[in-house]
Amino acid sequence: MIRRGWTWLILGLTLAFFVLFFFGPLFQALKGGFLHGGKFTPEFFLEIFRNPIYREGVSNSFRLALATTLLVAALGLPMAFLAARCDFPAKRLLGGLVLVPMVLPPFVGAIGISQMLGRFGALNALLVQLGFLDWSRPVDWLGQGRFWAVAATQALHLYPIFYLNASAALANIDPAMEEAAENLGASGGRRFWRITLPLAAPGLFAGGSLVFIWAFTELGTPLMFDYTRVTAVQIYDGIKDIGDNPLPYALVTFMMITSILIYAAGKFLFGRQSAAMLGKSAGAAETRRLTGGPAWLASGLFLLVFLAAALPHLGVILTSFSRGWYQSALPSAWTLGHYREALGHALTLPSIKNSLYYATLALTLDMVLGVAIAYLVVRGNFRGRGLLDLLAMLPLAVPGIVLAFGYIAISQPGRLFAAFNPANNPTLLLIIAYAVRRLPYVVRSVTAGLQQTAEALEESAQNLGASTWHTLRRITLPLISANLIAGGLFAFSFAMLEVSDSLMLAQKQAFFPITKALYELFQILGTGRYVAAALGVWAMLFLTVTILAANSLLGRKLGALFRI
Repeated sequence: MIRRGWTWLILGLTLAFFVLFFFGPLFQALKGGFLHGGKFTPEFFLEIFRNPIYREGVSNSFRLALATTLLVAALGLPMAFLAARCDFPAKRLLGGLVLVPMVLPPFVGAIGISQMLGRFGALNALLVQLGFLDWSRPVDWLGQGRFWAVAATQALHLYPIFYLNASAALANIDPAMEEAAENLGASGGRRFWRITLPLAAPGLFAGGSLVFIWAFTELGTPLMFDYTRVTAVQIYDGIKDIGDNPLPYALVTFMMITSILIYAAGKFLFGRQSAAMLGKSAGAAETRRLTGGPAWLASGLFLLVFLAAALPHLGVILTSFSRGWYQSALPSAWTLGHYREALGHALTLPSIKNSLYYATLALTLDMVLGVAIAYLVVRGNFRGRGLLDLLAMLPLAVPGIVLAFGYIAISQPGRLFAAFNPANNPTLLLIIAYAVRRLPYVVRSVTAGLQQTAEALEESAQNLGASTWHTLRRITLPLISANLIAGGLFAFSFAMLEVSDSLMLAQKQAFFPITKALYELFQILGTGRYVAAALGVWAMLFLTVTILAANSLLGRKLGALFRI
């Protein structure tokens, strides 16, 4: 049992951290949207809906988020149901491949998609060679305005989050409920629509809402596709005159309110239902072994989705080896030079060092704070433990672009963190931003480990005279080491490849992290696209190793890291 003095100290430090680096930036952004000249005014917020340009941005953002979420649900739900209720050939291998899309940020995948599906890209070249198409009238597979290109690229990256939540939700359903319906004569389809789907709704909404918020606030992918009429890109462009123009604050306020409302709706509609379901299952639902055609159809579905999701990765890999790729199904010439240049370019090598520095310090902060919060939530004995757990999860519900904009707001001249203004030196803000955004992964992972560890072992050590700190260091932490490593791997790797915070806060080349360097490389004419692809492949390899390691340590509990 943790001593009361330590409890209040940790609580105080945690609350101070969140006030300074979470609620403070959000409040500053919110205040900027409604206060002008020291007076409250809703005019700038209302201007979002009056100005046709901003109104179009909001409309496009909602449409993108909705389209992405529907595509993700169409991919993830059938796969989750098959994985939870059926056995089929190569199920374990194909289930592992589901995680592959998570190894590449979607804005990097945009390089591959544009190269494969562009007007003079690989697909059209293949059709020309087969005689189905003529170069005088190439097909624009990406679509006018690039809307569906952005939506599809985001969906192919985000569907594993929905899949993991849906799989966990289906696994938590008490099989007795479905068996009772079957005994009363309900058919399989009727049981699914009337019993299974409503009981799984909390998990489905949790995954769907996280995908919706992520897609609604995504900055990198629209930028890479030059789809600029979305709210996130309009906020990014507004950084240039943040000191004089209140409209970027109003846009951020709108985005923040929308995200919080979606998060709150899920908690209000499904929170109690989800809590009521936990722990009631008398046993795991029996899996049905598929044979013949249905078995191969199930395996084929997983394989087909994997191949579709691998298309951006394949495009990035081929681009990285290409010396030139225009009007041909495959690169016309091959080279390894882009990989050498990706590790030796004036932009890339310093950015890799910067990202390692930022991510390492952010991980250290996450580990200290995450272990402390998780220990209080699981082992503490005070009122409000649930609120502390909710507080630690809130960064998942707040878009990265909103938080980054808040950091820019609190570092304006005359404000508390003016010395760390991104125009000068954003190092501290980048470290804090990475830490805040990835803290939930560490908290969730450590919480799961503590819940599975018998408290009697810690009590025995304390009864023998060990202090709370000694018990934590010698008993608790070694027992949950797998959870610590898994959560730490996720926090570190996703911090290394963080997009929104990096693009917003890193404004000088000397402080560029990897993702900002990659975006700048993509803008360079000539070999810039190819070097950016090579750097993306290095990032892909890094994240692949990370996710496979975390999956081997956490297994099915991996989905808990992506739940709000």
